[in-house]
Amino acid sequence: MSQTPKVSVVILNWNGIKYLKQFLPSVMTSNWPDLEIVVGDNGSADGSVEFLRQECPSVKIIQNDKNYGFTGGYNKVLEQVEADYFILLNSDVEVSPGWIAPVIDLMESDPLIAAAAPKIKAFAQQDHFEHAGAAGGFIDRFGYPFCQGRIFYEIEADKGQYGQSKEVFWATGAALFVKKRCWVEAGGFDDRFFAHMEEIDLCWRLKNMGYKIMYCAESEVFHVGGGTLNMEDPFKTFLNFRNNLLLLKNNLPFWKGLAAIFIRIWMDLIAVFRFLGEGKRKDAWAVSRAHQNFVFRTQRSEIPNARKIRNARRSALTGMYKRSIVWDFFIKKKKHFTDLDPSAFL
Repeated sequence: MSQTPKVSVVILNWNGIKYLKQFLPSVMTSNWPDLEIVVGDNGSADGSVEFLRQECPSVKIIQNDKNYGFTGGYNKVLEQVEADYFILLNSDVEVSPGWIAPVIDLMESDPLIAAAAPKIKAFAQQDHFEHAGAAGGFIDRFGYPFCQGRIFYEIEADKGQYGQSKEVFWATGAALFVKKRCWVEAGGFDDRFFAHMEEIDLCWRLKNMGYKIMYCAESEVFHVGGGTLNMEDPFKTFLNFRNNLLLLKNNLPFWKGLAAIFIRIWMDLIAVFRFLGEGKRKDAWAVSRAHQNFVFRTQRSEIPNARKIRNARRSALTGMYKRSIVWDFFIKKKKHFTDLDPSAFL
């Protein structure tokens, strides 16, 4: 692109006035020659829109008539945004003035790069990575996502061990840079996800289309995490388990997907017994509801051309782990990404 690309930072808000007040000022200091800041409001009732109109008149506001979730909300808002690059930014993220340029420069260097994310660190413990993305996302053969710097609940301190930008499997939705043309070509988010893992689904779809997903080590942001849905909420458990199955169905060829889903359902039963053993009956029931919802409620619709994209498989799926991360983490006690065998990755 010969001229400076237009970049739109798009924050989806739902009753998040607390985070808009705390973190939007840092976003407004962002350095980029052609930058637009957009807040898409998902039917908030906490005065968010009024606050924006009074205190942040330079911010463009796009209002949805109700809460369409993370997926539907972004899909509706981004239809009304004109830019070369979208940056989907969570409202509970603090940025620095120069956070945009390194990622855009990286993406401009290769037309096959469709999406990317900066280093995601914890706002409350800023020398550590943050759960939602850390230093780039990966996935194992059974659909379990993990990151450089975070495997399951084990979160590493940032000691420069992931200081090299590289191709990964998925980029976090907490600060997701995506080329608009690739977003449109891929069909955006799958509305059925509502929230959680929708960015992994999008990235997998883009990889099946032959594009690359990148981690940019030269940019970092600080994420609170759990601002909209608490980590202990059974609805979050439901979404994670349901969406993980949907992720496999959406992106694997039929027979491979069927086999992976069959194994995952049995593996999920282990999680049910673990929740029951910990006295978390609501979480155990959430897993059961997730399976029922997947079987009976998510089969009717999908992204246009999803089947064609799924069967094309034009990429080598760089970043997929050919082994079981569950086995390696819980049984073999490989707690850090650097403990994993590099040859086990595609």
